Amino acid sequence: MSLDGLVVHSLVQELQACVGGRINKVHMPSGHDIVLQLRAQGSNLKMLLSANPTYPRVHLTEQAFANPKEAPMFCMLLRKHCESGIIESITQPGLERVIHMGIRQRDEIGDVSTKTIIIEIMGRHSNIILLDPSTNTIVDGIHHVTPAISSYRIVMPGSRYNAPPEQHKELPFQVSREAFIELLTQAPPTPPQLGTEHAPELDESFKTAAKPAITFDEQTWEQRLVSRFSGFSPLAAKEIVYRTQPPITVAHTPIENATRLWEPFHSVIEQLRSGIGVPHICEADTGKAYFSVIELTHLQGEIKRYATVSECLEGFYGDKAERDTVKQRVSDLLKFLQNERNKNAKKLEKLQDTLNEGQDADKFRILGDLLTSSMHLMQKGASTVEVINYYDDEQQMVNIAIDPLISPSENAQRYFKKYTKSKNSLIAVKGQMEQTHEEILYLDSLLQQLGTASLSDIAEIREELIEQGYIRDRSKKTRKKKQNQRPLLSCFTSSEGIPIYVGKNNTQNEYLTNRLAQSADTWLHTKDIPGSHVVIRSLQFGDATLNEAAQLAAFFSQAKASSQVPVDVTLVKHVRKPSGAKPGFVIYDHQKTVFITPDADGIKLMKVEFK
Repeated sequence: MSLDGLVVHSLVQELQACVGGRINKVHMPSGHDIVLQLRAQGSNLKMLLSANPTYPRVHLTEQAFANPKEAPMFCMLLRKHCESGIIESITQPGLERVIHMGIRQRDEIGDVSTKTIIIEIMGRHSNIILLDPSTNTIVDGIHHVTPAISSYRIVMPGSRYNAPPEQHKELPFQVSREAFIELLTQAPPTPPQLGTEHAPELDESFKTAAKPAITFDEQTWEQRLVSRFSGFSPLAAKEIVYRTQPPITVAHTPIENATRLWEPFHSVIEQLRSGIGVPHICEADTGKAYFSVIELTHLQGEIKRYATVSECLEGFYGDKAERDTVKQRVSDLLKFLQNERNKNAKKLEKLQDTLNEGQDADKFRILGDLLTSSMHLMQKGASTVEVINYYDDEQQMVNIAIDPLISPSENAQRYFKKYTKSKNSLIAVKGQMEQTHEEILYLDSLLQQLGTASLSDIAEIREELIEQGYIRDRSKKTRKKKQNQRPLLSCFTSSEGIPIYVGKNNTQNEYLTNRLAQSADTWLHTKDIPGSHVVIRSLQFGDATLNEAAQLAAFFSQAKASSQVPVDVTLVKHVRKPSGAKPGFVIYDHQKTVFITPDADGIKLMKVEFK
């Protein structure tokens, strides 16, 4: 489910710890996300602001992000107006899914400047807007909304900021018992209409959202809670109704049912007003996951509790947003590579059939020998000849097909030529089978790499396919690859403080193994399974570091979901790339094999940086 107003309320209470903090750095790892590096209350914090259309959210994060080499324009603008600024306030208008963050900063000439970062969490309409509060003017937004999209809410530099249309709901923190019962038992008045001059300009999505699907009398009690009170999602409303004791029934009057609803409603609101939320994730028995800051007692399933709302949101969303974006970006590559692999698999089958046929080459030589020794038995114009098979222990008779238009010696020579051709084809077929097998291994490694690729890894994999001639460069510009360009590598830190580097694609694997790693470093790779190169950058380390490095090698491989995965361990000096081999392919010796079961949760807890 998406963030509702109650979760945002608890989150804003939690983020008050950042008020008074300083924004040290602003990064924009993707087109939807902003990461603020803060110094607040003596600690270094990272705050994620995401306007992702599928997973919009705001929370503190421990996740490591790979940033583009060139910062986007909106990131540069935020750096200009917000870096070194002080967070003066973090507020939520009403119980809307909107957060206002007030920033005070001194500009380049030393004057105090105030800006407001507005994060609107509204599904596909989510946005992050930098606002000048003195004039209510938009400086810029991470997503532009032009007049062609919506003339009611334009999000363009220099435009006047208009808040999302009001839903005319009551604030649950301010409602009394009597007002609560009245709101749930009486139909709401017709909401005020916009003037005719503005009505056509209202964004279509907001217009459709404002139309009730059913009449008030037909609404369930959950629907009445959602439609009358701000901040309530269907999930929260369902929990309130579930907690009602005795349960709501049609046998009671609406006023009696509304009176019973007041107690659980009031209990939840008072709990949230006091800042005593219960952030947790419920893995329901249906397989779907839900999160909330109120106890979801109406769901049956596994409950995982968190100390803070930020930890809960990070645990729920994790890297879902990036994984979805990666899936969209690599869909064409996955289809292409799978087709190429299927072609090579069929080619390998045909080559195997040819090899099986070639195994009968000796048969042609024997037939040629038998014809040579029995030429006197060939009758003119005959198409077959019956001869004694001297190669058979019982020396039985055998019929040999011959061409009546050529001489007996020419018939014998024809069989000898077939023998020579079949024998020579065996050598060629074996070479082609070896090449095809290597091609399949290479394609398997690319498919595995796409399965664990981040957004930055995709570009390197695509570049590799262009260089190898598999796909054409779609960009019109002729790009020259820099010879000394180094890829960003994932550097994990073991529990002993030892750096462990992981290559996520062939470009990174080649750089890590052949250029970055020293000869005495320890190198790991899954045995006979496509996966990442892993290097322990230290001469001395304990069993814990070796175990964690093996975990990484198994996790970033095709066998990440398996148990007891074999991982080879050797020194970098024993690893070498054969001449003419595909990118990322190496051979090695002096290895020992350890067996490890990947632990995804343990790997997520490891500290990781991009270097």
